Amino acid sequence: MPASDKGNVPLLEARDISASYGQVQALKPTSLHIAEGELVTILGPNGAGKTTLMRALTRLTASKGNLFFRGEDITGLSTHRLARRGIIMVQEGRGLFPQMSVRENLVIGAFLHSAETDAQMTSVFELFPRLKERLDQLAGSLSGGEQQMLAIGRALMAKPQLLMLDEPSLGLAPRVAFEILGTLRELNRRGIGILLVEQKAPLALKLAQRVYVIALGKIVAELKTDEIKSHHDLARYYLH
Repeated sequence: MPASDKGNVPLLEARDISASYGQVQALKPTSLHIAEGELVTILGPNGAGKTTLMRALTRLTASKGNLFFRGEDITGLSTHRLARRGIIMVQEGRGLFPQMSVRENLVIGAFLHSAETDAQMTSVFELFPRLKERLDQLAGSLSGGEQQMLAIGRALMAKPQLLMLDEPSLGLAPRVAFEILGTLRELNRRGIGILLVEQKAPLALKLAQRVYVIALGKIVAELKTDEIKSHHDLARYYLH
């Protein structure tokens, strides 16, 4: 359903976003929207353009097209200024500072709201109690699951309105991945909009209200998650 048909202003709307690496167009002009408090999943095979799309939306990769946040044109804003609007991304690979402690990584995440650091940290610990137990431990010495918790926790320190995550369960044991994705459900229940790229499609589809399918650098389908079963090719590819 186009954003204009939803009867309200989307949280985020991207129109004809595209990106290239040199002469290679990795993301063809494509559009999407996310409603307030919605959790949306992007599915697609390896190399389809999922990460490029996420990076283009946050201006980590130079891109063309128009971007709107709650109806305001934010097309020309840098990644830093998008963060000030509440658009925060947890990148694949987590991007932690391994030689800094858990505490220091979290404090860095609160740079936009330094006066609320303690309150935000308390909120993070409610979601991830293990981080409190490891507060003075170096981030690089944490397990993979704990590092992902820290990456999400650091993003939450910035008080996101829209949280974007690229493959948060990558490399994690199934139990830990389930725990991480369950946390995203809780964050969504609290009103944070979430845009998720996730390799564990069956789990991701249980969380999401809608799904975009991307192939060859372009979104080729937009569905409600309960509609994907009726698209047999998609269901066979992503649900088994």
